[in-house]
Amino acid sequence: MFTELPRSEFDERLAAIRERIAESDADAGVWFGATSIEYLTGFDHIQTERPVVLAVTEDTVGITVPRLEVERAEPVAHIDRVDHYFDYPGGEPIETAAEMLDSLGVDSVLADSDGAPGVMGYQGPALSEADAADIDIDTQDWVGRMRWAKSDAEVDLIRESARWANLGHRYLAEYTAPGAHPTTVSQRASMEASRAMLDTLGDRYVERVRGDGPVHAGYISAEETSLPHGHTPNQRLEVGDVIITGATANVDGYVSELERTMFVGDSSDEQEYYFELMLEAQTIAIEALGPGVELSSVDSEVADFFEEQGVADLAQHHVGHNIGLGAHEPPYIDRGWAAHCERDDTNYDADDAVMEPGHVYTIEPGLYTEDEGYRHSDTIAITDDGIEWLTYFPRDLESNTIR
Repeated sequence: MFTELPRSEFDERLAAIRERIAESDADAGVWFGATSIEYLTGFDHIQTERPVVLAVTEDTVGITVPRLEVERAEPVAHIDRVDHYFDYPGGEPIETAAEMLDSLGVDSVLADSDGAPGVMGYQGPALSEADAADIDIDTQDWVGRMRWAKSDAEVDLIRESARWANLGHRYLAEYTAPGAHPTTVSQRASMEASRAMLDTLGDRYVERVRGDGPVHAGYISAEETSLPHGHTPNQRLEVGDVIITGATANVDGYVSELERTMFVGDSSDEQEYYFELMLEAQTIAIEALGPGVELSSVDSEVADFFEEQGVADLAQHHVGHNIGLGAHEPPYIDRGWAAHCERDDTNYDADDAVMEPGHVYTIEPGLYTEDEGYRHSDTIAITDDGIEWLTYFPRDLESNTIR
């Protein structure tokens, strides 16, 4: 049972980054993105109008944070130096970061961007415009690419996430009934699964727990299911409703995805028809997965199946996406992925167009009529010789009928 990344993971990530820096003409790598900073150091924060800037040199990992993050950043084992500003805008975060780089002897950097993202009203200068240092800046996406293939330890965390997502989903199915309100069911299932997870794991669960707990289970209901990213309307469930569920759990920042199409009471012939088509499409996609498989080909197989069945116009998205620290990560199981990798502006090549061991995908082809949607999603890991199902709630019609 794995609930925390070992320290060696961060050692290996930083070593890989330093190797890339050494191969370049730059003195340091710089990151403004919260997920990349967490990936490299284990320091997680909510990206707000207060920028956080990470710098990695040959021998130092330095970070610039707002004053309110100092006590959280200083104990992080993989951070050697913490500089801070009081707050934004008075504290001039980019100038503070530039001063940190200058004191580290940095004249050139490869950064994930030339400045912090405009989140929550932030409108700061670019790093290249800072007065504190004359820095040459070029861009890189090293961490984004490193995150594609997960290590064994990362897959272990996603596997653990899937275990608790499955429990949350079972509670969700158990508490769903005609007359129930979706929000109430979601809150109850999420709370009870979170409590079971925290009671079971105890001190082994190191992720900071927010008020809503580590497990979330809920669903899209009523006419909103006809929209792939529909919401939950303020309507109680009725017999005959189609619902699209979703369950996940946070384990040291890593998540899985489990979704099912379920029926409240007996389903109609038309509903069963679309359900079975969706289920067959998901099966086709999963059976096509494996190391060395071109991502575009999997999406194409599903598209061909929908075309043969005369329902291609009811599909609104590709088969799936990578998942890990982010709920959506590249690469994508999309018919256009191979062509995307060949574009001059992506820094990808033909090797990036295929699945690799360590990739973890959501497999979620869907069909959406004017009234209802039909989508299962399972989290599947690519292994050296095939695949591993990480989510495992039953997919068949009977198991997904609420009686």
